Amino acid sequence: MTKIGRAAVYDAPNEPFKIREFPVRDVYVDEVLVRITMSTICRSDIHSYQGHRPNPCPGILGHEIVGIIEQLGQNMTHDMRGDPLVIGKRVTWTEFFHEGESYYRDVHDLPQKSVGVRKYGHDLATKDPHFLGGFAEYCYILPGTGILNLPDEITDEEATPLNCGVATMISVTEAAQINMGDTVVVQGLGLLGLYGCAIAKARGARRVIGLDAVANRLAIAEKFGADATFDVSAWSEGDLIAKVRAVCPPDGADVCIEVCGQPDAIKTGIKMLRTGGRYIIAGLVNPNANLTIDGNEILRKMITLKGVHNYHPRQLIQALDFVMANRERFPFREIVDSTFSLDQLDEAFSRATDRSVLRAAIVP
Repeated sequence: MTKIGRAAVYDAPNEPFKIREFPVRDVYVDEVLVRITMSTICRSDIHSYQGHRPNPCPGILGHEIVGIIEQLGQNMTHDMRGDPLVIGKRVTWTEFFHEGESYYRDVHDLPQKSVGVRKYGHDLATKDPHFLGGFAEYCYILPGTGILNLPDEITDEEATPLNCGVATMISVTEAAQINMGDTVVVQGLGLLGLYGCAIAKARGARRVIGLDAVANRLAIAEKFGADATFDVSAWSEGDLIAKVRAVCPPDGADVCIEVCGQPDAIKTGIKMLRTGGRYIIAGLVNPNANLTIDGNEILRKMITLKGVHNYHPRQLIQALDFVMANRERFPFREIVDSTFSLDQLDEAFSRATDRSVLRAAIVP
């Protein structure tokens, strides 16, 4: 008898999810089959569901996933660290995969930008192997994916965001070159912003300033290393810039990180920087995120402006190491603050969209 698994499928943007069944076949030699224990709703899942970014339909969304190995292809013997892959072991894996030759991987050390790269949660559910997204009972890990064993002591709530939000912010803070004693402004205090505050502090930032318009996010940011927070809705742009610069003496912040997804925030953030400051764009993941900035200000103040999208596979390892080393210092388990079943996915998306939850988890 063919094994069957359930998945929450969306047929078109903004349509209700439908529970469908697909066959669960045996793995090929370079694949791993995982039984999902938890997946979480990323803001990019919401953007895809709402039709703001291209995504194939019908599809299974979700790329922040952890699960237990059920089947191993005969060529799948070790994880990225060289530790054995074992049936029954819990793992996470890179949100993207790419097999074959890659100019960007081999020449520029940017495997995440390989031509033809694919992402979990961004494939047609109607094609074999069907299960390539997190909002399902199973997921196949395909060739070209970086797999990482998880320590027993880390909870699913702490581990599930590793392969997207945490690894991305490891990449972002590395690109920002945060040094001991720097002042860092984080624009947006969702999951990315909270991890950004914590990683900046762990990298030695003297002062971290968090900006958002959601009151509970401003409050929780203090638990994640923010020394000061400002409600962006309470001040004019000029007053907000003045207040942030005042707590970044003598002449503004060393680093500003955008993870709010608002193009207008970039012009504001640049004005918060000192001469020679670094500005990282990481939240503008939707097409047509047009912005207007004064190029002369970039030139005159010698600002470094850089975009970061996805991450290098090694940064997933660093993300796990960061969380394991700091899980007593920062309350990572509080970020995933609500749990839903597959059948409750519509409600979970509604709650995540209106920001009444910080990170919604789906437990099949």
